[in-house]
Amino acid sequence: MSAHYDQIAEDYKKSKELPCRVYEVYTFFKMLGDIAGKSILDLACGEGSYTRKLKLSGAGRVVGVDISQKMIELARQEEAKQPLGIEYIVGDVLEIGKIGSFDLVVAAYLLNYAQTKEELLKMCQAIFINLQPGGRFVTINDNILLRPEFYSKSAKYGMNKSISGELQEGTPITYTMSINGSTFSFLNYYLSQETYESVFREVGFKQVRWQKLIVSPEVVEEFDQEFWQDLRDYPASIGIECVNYPTA
Repeated sequence: MSAHYDQIAEDYKKSKELPCRVYEVYTFFKMLGDIAGKSILDLACGEGSYTRKLKLSGAGRVVGVDISQKMIELARQEEAKQPLGIEYIVGDVLEIGKIGSFDLVVAAYLLNYAQTKEELLKMCQAIFINLQPGGRFVTINDNILLRPEFYSKSAKYGMNKSISGELQEGTPITYTMSINGSTFSFLNYYLSQETYESVFREVGFKQVRWQKLIVSPEVVEEFDQEFWQDLRDYPASIGIECVNYPTA
């Protein structure tokens, strides 16, 4: 997987400007809330798009981790242009172990790379051990609740999802991103909501919240309500928040 993302790193960076990706930012930061001074570990950080937004939103220590050497190179290039004090690490979430004790662990599309319950468990164990007591994990993920017959609804926003055969545990989902007439693809994998919630409980999370994506008022003004309707009705992505133990 690292080799593939090395190859598509530049295009993947450009895809962050597609409507389907702009759409998710508002929900992600609404879920995060006030992050002023918070220490944050950003897993599957890619070229650092969210990592930089986190730091610019007032976070304290911010560390980005990605499996792709090329992605991290792009992130470090941006850090060199505009130094923010972000640390970037090349690493596989399945193998990174404990980096520190963070207030928040975040990820934009990480868990959907788990092909089996066992891989999902390893990812979530890595997340959990890097959280301090009472810490939170916040992620944007492939919307595992969306039925395959509605996958094509996101195509007009620059992203198309497709599968071959029936949707079952471990089914590969092909994402095809379209940018200025060119396309690139990568794979995610389906695991059920029941599998996700079982793993979250097994690693020690006590609270789990699923959050439907919300269109920001600014984005609605830029386009219009009708433009976003299919993505509202059939969102390709979903937010998830997990907490170490119940909040007061």
